[in-house]
Amino acid sequence: MAAAPSVAAAAAGASTAVLASRPGPTSALLRRTQVTPLRHTALKCRRAGPLNPMAAAAAAAGGGGSPSSAVFHGEVFVVGDNIDTDQIIPAEHLTLVPSKPDEYRKLGSFAFAGLPSAAYPTPFVAPGEESTRYAVIIGGANFGCGSSREHAPVALGAAGARAVVAESYARIFFRNSVATGEVYPLELTDAGAWKECKTGDVVTVDLGNSVFINHTSGKEYKLKPIGDAGPVIEAGGIFAYARKTGMIASKAAA
Repeated sequence: MAAAPSVAAAAAGASTAVLASRPGPTSALLRRTQVTPLRHTALKCRRAGPLNPMAAAAAAAGGGGSPSSAVFHGEVFVVGDNIDTDQIIPAEHLTLVPSKPDEYRKLGSFAFAGLPSAAYPTPFVAPGEESTRYAVIIGGANFGCGSSREHAPVALGAAGARAVVAESYARIFFRNSVATGEVYPLELTDAGAWKECKTGDVVTVDLGNSVFINHTSGKEYKLKPIGDAGPVIEAGGIFAYARKTGMIASKAAA
């Protein structure tokens, strides 16, 4: 199985996660234009102690760099191997600007619109809806391959997905997920879990214990720890994390 991308490569140089509520939009462009964020349903979360000296230093600076221990619970959407970014968000929808709240929601409505209906008869987002019923996505190897587009993780987050669980990722998708803070890109320790899941199964993703549980089938799968990328995603992406930890001036200070 492909090795997990390093946090350094994934976060594009950012250093070092519990979500109390989901901000949105969370693209870098939105943070620069300071559009008021949308909010999604609150999660039940718990915090743990500092993960490492770097995280501890961030916490001491007021950055809250504790390890991710969020728990996501809901229905799962199942996809296979080599899901590319054009299937996640087709190119014709890339004109939508995530920093505009109405276009951010519209982007979410097109999430996974490129999947072939013959192979995926159940749509990720129901026709006429802007958000999905599926909190978690599970897939196979090389998830997010294809062209480099920040819109891919943004579309999934805009639709309401909280985490993607896969056997391996295309490096650029992993990095964009961390940079935008839209979804947690979580990697399984073993292959084949997606083949044992069905769309609509009720699942739990427990970051604190690094486990994916399928309550419908009764099976449990280990996840690789999200590590230092967790606090970056929790903060809402690289720029929000940099402000939170004092690496760059906060909006309030500015």
